[in-house]
Amino acid sequence: MENESNASCTCEGEGSEVCLCPLEGIMEIISKKWSIHIIGVIGNHKRLRYNKIMEKLEGISPKSLSDRLKDLEAAGLVKREAFAEIPPRVEYTLTRDGEELRDAIIPLMNWVNSRT
Repeated sequence: MENESNASCTCEGEGSEVCLCPLEGIMEIISKKWSIHIIGVIGNHKRLRYNKIMEKLEGISPKSLSDRLKDLEAAGLVKREAFAEIPPRVEYTLTRDGEELRDAIIPLMNWVNSRT
């Protein structure tokens, strides 16, 4: 993900307080419904076509999947690769930033799973 300057950061850097300002941009993206699921599914399979992602994410609508993939691609977390074939083929992979985000989220998923 591109480094974004956060001119509105209000952190003072005092004590052991953790500055949450840098999370604002990424939270805007990953807090949307299905974003984390899409990152997880693509990361689990390394390379997936649109219909395979639909299969893996039961309950997602085609519009929601399309919108989230566009958001994740714009954020630099997912790469869309179109192949000049007949019929046309499009595959999705995680970018390096997407893989790093997935790796960072795994401990959270493990923590949630340990609670159930």
